[in-house]
Formats: sequence, structure tokens, C-alpha cells
Amino acid sequence: MRGSWKIARIAGIDIGVHYTWLFAFLIISWSLAQGYFPQSYPSWSRTLYWAAGFLSAILLFISVLIHELAHSLVAQARGLPVSSITLFIFGGVSNLSEEPERPGLEFGMAIVGPLSSLVLSGIFYIVRLPIGQGTFTYAIFGYLILINLLLAAFNLLPGFPLDGGRVLRAILWKTSGSLVKATNIATAVGRIFGWGFIALGVFIFFNTGDFLSAIWIAIIGVFLNSAAEGSRQEVTVREHLSGVKVTQAMEANTETVGPRLSVAELVRDIFLLKRRRAIPVADGDQIVGMVSITDVRDLPQEQWALTPVERIMTRGPIHTVTPGDDLATALKLIAQLDLNQVPVLSGGKLVGILSRANVISFLQLRQELGTKGERRFNTPPSLRR
Repeated sequence: MRGSWKIARIAGIDIGVHYTWLFAFLIISWSLAQGYFPQSYPSWSRTLYWAAGFLSAILLFISVLIHELAHSLVAQARGLPVSSITLFIFGGVSNLSEEPERPGLEFGMAIVGPLSSLVLSGIFYIVRLPIGQGTFTYAIFGYLILINLLLAAFNLLPGFPLDGGRVLRAILWKTSGSLVKATNIATAVGRIFGWGFIALGVFIFFNTGDFLSAIWIAIIGVFLNSAAEGSRQEVTVREHLSGVKVTQAMEANTETVGPRLSVAELVRDIFLLKRRRAIPVADGDQIVGMVSITDVRDLPQEQWALTPVERIMTRGPIHTVTPGDDLATALKLIAQLDLNQVPVLSGGKLVGILSRANVISFLQLRQELGTKGERRFNTPPSLRR
């Protein structure tokens, strides 16, 4: 996820924090320090309220991380690679290198998240039993008991892409035998919940005047709507690309530039004259990098004539695909690595380039030709840049 930075690595999984997490952390800390703890423990000092707020917010996100780790560890145990987990404003997300290929696998991966939250709530309850009521530790554990119960309940809502929605999709997938049909139904339910949260936010605002709670709930609804539709589009595109090879969508172009070509010549002869946005850099027969318009933008124009391409190009490892690779798999690689294009190699030699634009053009052409069974779709997140 863009805008994230790595903070740890657990069981071979990179743990990252997105910049939006900071907003969530501050909002939650503030609401706990100004509302939850003062109402429950009116005799505390202001310093103690803020200390409890900050510590509780940190432990909340640790609970979210454990929830996501449960998903990821089950995925790893079933042979699905997990590249990273990212904490962001709405919780956390596990980034799988592959999607589950069987409904039973998706069910197991989805259900373990809410179960882990329930287990955490039970652990905090047991640990709190010998602690005196009204104390700082007792209060924080009380919050963690409640919040993990709420996390489990919220994630069990049967709206995709929440865990409960994935459980619903797995069941529908198993009974219908169609991933697309199951996804469409689960997405529709997810959007109903999304609109429900938006309506609830509006209701809270006009009936209580609690702007912060109202806007937070409404934003969750917007997020659920967007995430559900985005997931549906991803599955639809994956089905469209099933069985299609890279060679059917790639741009058959073996042109490269040398590493010592000046940036000024690159811009003039490649980007402006030939209207290309990126090109492989080769030293002899060896691809040593990729250079794109984005790389040039970071260099002041007065330095273009004096700067060789090798100074600004994106170096290895250079991710490549072959003409016989599945197009859906190639698209997944492009999306996961946040690339715009990849070289296509056959026998170690360059035979073309595959870009997001190539995939979009291929899908649009199939749609315009009216292939039987095609349905209209918007550009999914994996093709946006």
C-alpha cells in the first residue's frame, strides 16, 4: 500500500503502517481521553485520561495486528504466500500474493480473524479478574475486552469484503460452484451494509449532534461500498482474463535504450517522438533496468543533457513475464509490485512489454466485440495508477 513504512517483520511477513493510521490513532486516543474514560472514571486526573487513551489506542492496533496475523498465518499454512500486513485508518489488511482457489480455504482464512478477536477478549477478561476495580490497568483491560468483542461482531457482518462477507462468499461459492456469482451476491450485501452505515451516520448527526461519531460511521460506510465494488471488479477482471496469455495483450516491441544514452535524447527520441512512456534499458543483451517518464520528472530539465539514463533508471531486480504466462497472473504481479509495465522475455530475450494500459485496451476490445457472456465493467483498482 502506497504511503506506508515498514515497522517490523513477523513470521516472514512485513508489518507496515500507512500514514492514515496516525489520524486514526490520534482520533481514538482523543475520544478515549475526552469521552470514554472520563465518563467511566470521573475521579481520574487529566494526565491519567490521556495516558489511558494513548496506551489503549496502541493496544487496540496491536489487537488488530493479531487479528490480521491470524488470517495471514492460516494462509501461509495452506500454501498461500503473504507479502505484508498494513495497518491503516480502518484497521488492517493482509496482502496475499494469491487469492484462495477453493471455498473451504477462503472460509478458514476468513473465520479465523473474528475468532482471534473473541479469544483476545476472553484473555483480557481472565487477566483482569484479579485486578482491583477502578484502577488504571483494570480500565484499560475493560476497554480491550469491549473493543475486541466489537471487532469480532463488526467483522462477522455478512457484507463483503468484511470477514463475514468472505465467509458468506465461501458458502455461496461452495453451493453454487461459481466464484463470480458468489462474489456478486456478497458484494451486493456488502454495499447494503455500506449504505446502512452512511444512513446511520446521518441519523446520529441530526438526532444527537455528535459530528465526530456521525462522520466516522459514514466514512466506514463509504469505505465498505468502495471496497466491495473494487473487490467485485477484481474478480470480474480475473474471470475475463482466465486462460488468456500475455502474448495476446502485450505490445510486441523489442526496442531498448543503452544505459549511457542522455536523458535529453531519451525524452526527444523515445517519449516525445515515439509517444512511449517507458522503455527497458539494456547493456548488450542484458536488461539492466527500466526508465519511465516518472523517473525523468524527478530530474531538473537543465540536467537532462548531462545525465545518462543509468543515473535515473529503476534498477534490478527487474520483474519479467513470458509470452505464455497467464495474463491474470501477470496483472497480479503488476498490481502487487505497484509497477506500470513489465518486460516480456522469451528464452532470455526481450520480445515485448506488458503494461496496465495494454491490459485495459485488451479488456475494452473484448467488451466492444461483444464476446458472448461479457458484461460491462469499470477499471478495477489493480489497473489504476
